[in-house]
Formats: sequence, C-alpha cells, structure tokens
Amino acid sequence: MAQSTPNLVTLTDPTSEVAEAYRALRVNLAFTSLDRDLQAFVVAPPAVAGLEPNVAANLAVVTAQAGLQVCLVDADLRRPTLHTLFDVAQEPGLTTVMLGQAEPDALPLVPTGVPGLSLLPSGALPPNPADILGSQRMKDLLERLKAMADVVILQAPPVTVAVDAAVLAAQTDGLLLVVRTGHTRHDRVAQAKELLERFHARILGTVLTDAPRHGLLTGY
Repeated sequence: MAQSTPNLVTLTDPTSEVAEAYRALRVNLAFTSLDRDLQAFVVAPPAVAGLEPNVAANLAVVTAQAGLQVCLVDADLRRPTLHTLFDVAQEPGLTTVMLGQAEPDALPLVPTGVPGLSLLPSGALPPNPADILGSQRMKDLLERLKAMADVVILQAPPVTVAVDAAVLAAQTDGLLLVVRTGHTRHDRVAQAKELLERFHARILGTVLTDAPRHGLLTGY
C-alpha cells in the first residue's frame, strides 16, 4: 500500500466526510461531461494560498477506487510535490520524456500502491516549463497516456503564477479550479478565469476547500 500521509485523506480515512466529498466530486465531474468522455484534465489553484489540500491526488485515488485506470501526472515543473506525497523518486519523470531521455517505448510510470493508479513524477526541473508543456512532444505524450489509462489527471502550478496551467488546460478537456476558503482572493479567481479564457481553455468547475462544514469540498 502507498505510504499514507495527512493530505491523502482518501487513504488515511476513507470513510470520512471529506473522503466522501472527493467521491462526490468524481461523480459530479462525470455528470458535467455526459456529452463527451473526460479523458484528461488539469487541477490547479488560481494562486498560491498557503498549504493546498492535494485535490489532484485524492481525486485520482477515488477515481482508481471506482475501477478506472488512472494516470496522475505531476506537471508542476516549478514546485512538484506528488513524488513526496507517494514516497517515490522524483526522477525519472515527465521532463525525462520531454527531453528524449526515456526509452522510446517505455514511460517512467511509478506504481502508487493504489490499484489502478500510476504516477508520472515531474522529473528534473527545467528552466523553461511553459515551453516544455506547450510542445508537440507534450501533446504526443498526452495521447500516449490517454491510450493507456481511462483518466489522466495533471497537477499544475497556480494559474496566475505562470501560464503552465493554462497551456495544459488548452491541450486537455479542461481545468478544475481549486479555491481555498479564507485564503484565495476573489481578484485572483477572476484573473485565473480571464487567463484561461484567453487560452480558450474550458473551466470544468470550482472546488471550494476548507469550507466551514468540517472542511468539505463544496461549491462545485
């Protein structure tokens, strides 16, 4: 089993209200995409707002627990965290593939201990994340991942910090915006929305975390 951490509440306390809220979020996402399959999407906050609950990882866990094959990608090439969360090596990973340093027919996917869930860590941090994420090689990688998994979830840096999240959202089925109660400013949410619209990226919905009711995910 993957190492349990406080941020992975879906593993540490699977019967809790918060874990159930993640399962409800998974179902809500499915219902928003009845007209087409939601194969790949990005999860990111509008701006840095302190310690963010790891929505992407917990959502990936409950999606895999629902019987789907899931690939979780750490596409935050500025401050990656998923390798630490799942207690695996940061390299090789996404940048290894992007720089052509991986075996042509193999991807450095790492088992997480959760059946059906694999992780593609960030790899070494590059000097030009946006260029890498917006490249044709990244588009090709996304197609490979979608052929291997039912759902691909990409964790990205805050939308207003860099264009990385918007660039990725434009190449996928959209972006799920993570807003933290009492920390995320309204103007940052508006800026994120404007930037995503500029890139013609679809906003799948908004997740409100640290809400008064026991910190449940609400506001989708």
